Amino acid sequence: MARSSTHRAPRYRPLTLPGAILAGLLALPAAQAAIIPVKPGESIQAAIDKAQPGDVVEVQRGRYEENLRIEKTITLRGVNRPRVSGGDKDDTIRVTAPDVVIEGMIVSDSGGSLLKQNAGIYIQPGAHRAKVQNCWLNYNLFGLWIEKADDVLVLNNNITGKRDYDSAQRGNGVQLYNTKGAKIIGNQVSFVRDALYIDVSHHAEFKQNNMHHSRYGTHYMNSYYNVWEDNDTWANRSGLALMEVRDQVVRNNRAWDNLDHGIMLRTLQDAVVENNVVMRNGRGFFVYDVEYTKLTGNVVADNKIGVHLSGSARNEVDGNDFIGNQEQIKYIGTRDTEWGGKLGNYWSNYRGWDRDSDGRGDVSYEANDVVDRLSWRYPMVRLLLASPAVQVLRMVGQQFPVLRVPSVVEKNPRMEPATPDWEKWRYMLTRKITHAPKS
Repeated sequence: MARSSTHRAPRYRPLTLPGAILAGLLALPAAQAAIIPVKPGESIQAAIDKAQPGDVVEVQRGRYEENLRIEKTITLRGVNRPRVSGGDKDDTIRVTAPDVVIEGMIVSDSGGSLLKQNAGIYIQPGAHRAKVQNCWLNYNLFGLWIEKADDVLVLNNNITGKRDYDSAQRGNGVQLYNTKGAKIIGNQVSFVRDALYIDVSHHAEFKQNNMHHSRYGTHYMNSYYNVWEDNDTWANRSGLALMEVRDQVVRNNRAWDNLDHGIMLRTLQDAVVENNVVMRNGRGFFVYDVEYTKLTGNVVADNKIGVHLSGSARNEVDGNDFIGNQEQIKYIGTRDTEWGGKLGNYWSNYRGWDRDSDGRGDVSYEANDVVDRLSWRYPMVRLLLASPAVQVLRMVGQQFPVLRVPSVVEKNPRMEPATPDWEKWRYMLTRKITHAPKS
């Protein structure tokens, strides 16, 4: 005889009063962030102190003489660009809390102490994920100082320094120290010591920034796994300086009319430097102690020296255009360095031929022959470069190895530029300067 069994539906206990209250609270929509307005004559700091985490302090157009300290997660938003002035002392705004947003403000008049690192906005250690966007930061020693704060966003700001200070006494436009994951995008930076100064900061992106009238457009030190893309550096003492770094991507940038170099690569490994336009600089590229790096697809034109090369090996240099530089290569070495590969580099002063019409030269290109060396040592020789005597000397140097010097050599250079429309940059870069924003 089978045993009968009964199935009973589970019994639910009614909610206790505390449980009912909790359930009701969870069912309510999230509370809206409060907007705390600030009008001219009122204190921004008082509104910040009053705000709760998540609130918005909304500042109306006007001038506010205050040094602000943000110690909670809030948004500081300007309406019609109000100005907060630090009165030439300390930091104009110091951020100590994470997830703070500052937008639409004019931030000016920080102190001038390099020892205290006075800044328009100082983002101190632990203030992760800060966001500064659509602000004007002017007449500050450092525009933004960001220290040990990760995943910071600096977007679409206009940053200028204390223009009446000597260059060495100014701070930097944006300074990153010991950070990870920063994104510095769409900023105008000028009249500072270095527009962007990057030290011990990794996995960052620097895109669509315009940097001019400073010492360095960008100054990298000891920083890895960064991307520098679609930026403009012009009218600086030097454009981009990468020093003691590795695993960088430097792509689709323009560096022109810089007094010294357009792009400096010094003690660099495992990097990609591609599709950049480097024109009208003292030296297009300065390459020293560089290994395992790809330089491809770059236009190097109209510089006094196209590439200053020393102490570098095991690099891939291919598909570049070297056009109209007063000296294509200034090479310091004890043996030949071979460039070129599947694509081939184009050299505007190549005098070889292409009998089989494959687009590649049939005789080698040598960047540094005896005539080049003479012109470096005795600049007046350049006045005679087109003379028959100098051409004979060049030919004799090729035929008699005793006169030959170590050089950059390419066995089969390109006969035509890899970038056929490269000349457009002569017009476009001049137009960029003419239409540059006034800072």
